Amino acid sequence: MTRFSRRDLMKASAFVLAAPVVLRAHDALATSGAVDVYAWGDYFDKNTVLADFTNATGIKVNLSTYGSNEEAENKLRAAGGKGFDLLFPSVDTGPNYYKDNLLQPIDEAKFKVDQVIPSIYRNSLTLGAAHRGKRFLVPFDWGTEGVTWDSTKFDKKSGQISYGDMWLADHPKQTAIRQKSVFNGVALYLDANGTLPSNRGLDMYKSEADARRVFDGVLKFIVAHRGNVGAFWNNATEATAAFTDAGCTIGQTWDTTGILLHQKTDKKWSYGMPKEGGLAWTDTLAIPAGAANVDQAYALANFLYQPEIGAKFSNTTGYNSCAKGADAFLSEEARAAFQAAYPAGTIDNLFWWPMQTDFYAKLRGEYVEKLTNA
Repeated sequence: MTRFSRRDLMKASAFVLAAPVVLRAHDALATSGAVDVYAWGDYFDKNTVLADFTNATGIKVNLSTYGSNEEAENKLRAAGGKGFDLLFPSVDTGPNYYKDNLLQPIDEAKFKVDQVIPSIYRNSLTLGAAHRGKRFLVPFDWGTEGVTWDSTKFDKKSGQISYGDMWLADHPKQTAIRQKSVFNGVALYLDANGTLPSNRGLDMYKSEADARRVFDGVLKFIVAHRGNVGAFWNNATEATAAFTDAGCTIGQTWDTTGILLHQKTDKKWSYGMPKEGGLAWTDTLAIPAGAANVDQAYALANFLYQPEIGAKFSNTTGYNSCAKGADAFLSEEARAAFQAAYPAGTIDNLFWWPMQTDFYAKLRGEYVEKLTNA
């Protein structure tokens, strides 16, 4: 690629098989020992990318997993930043780590910066990747949270579907939601229809008073439509089960939920961007402050950003790699999935999760509890 627009970022999509790259020993920075990895539960299969790394370098990977940013933060905080060598926080949660000095700055003499898509590497600095002039987070993958729906019941395409379709009166107990992100989706919907102006939800980050106003209005709307809710979800497994087991026909979900349902379960399932705008996120790679195997951590980091490995990661997870050039190894199936999810105009309309503030995180927890108990 010679240009790196937001569309280029979106092309690093899912579902590709790629041959493992042989990492040369002198590139690895370490060719023995072990590396302790703490990652999202659906990131790595020990028999694919991590096995390729061990085969190429001789470094053993000890993998532990988590299901939420809060779980990762709390465990690392409890251990004083020790116990792991690599972590994968969402970029907007960076401040939660910085205040307790849980991460160490990225050493760009050891990490191959040119392997990352340049535009997303630069833009991440404004979303939470840097602190006091130093970079602590490297964009690793990204994706969206939009709407998954049963196309036999909702005859719409990506860009036409609406968050409002989840709350139609004639669809009781058919909507799947994640409590802590549904507030942003409903805020976008109510802002778009003029019911609750919020500058596309950004007022939730403006001040505590503004945030509480929006949270109050959104909570009132959801409670009034609570009969639509068929399932809550907090991780990828629960999100999928909402549709396969709980009878939901529509819901606000991560991209992987709808795309993999379409690919592996039934072609009737669709995933796409609501006309009010999908939510976009970036997860990152970080090295904890107390990492014991730093050279091995950088060796794995450099391995993961090779284009073939980035594409293989996308294939096995459904997430989009930030490795520069990974899109060159995408299959036709992956390109078709991308085009279906992100037709013209939907990418420019995305809502990128802003950097968290102390009052936002606190209020969201408060209102999630109110919604859960409503």
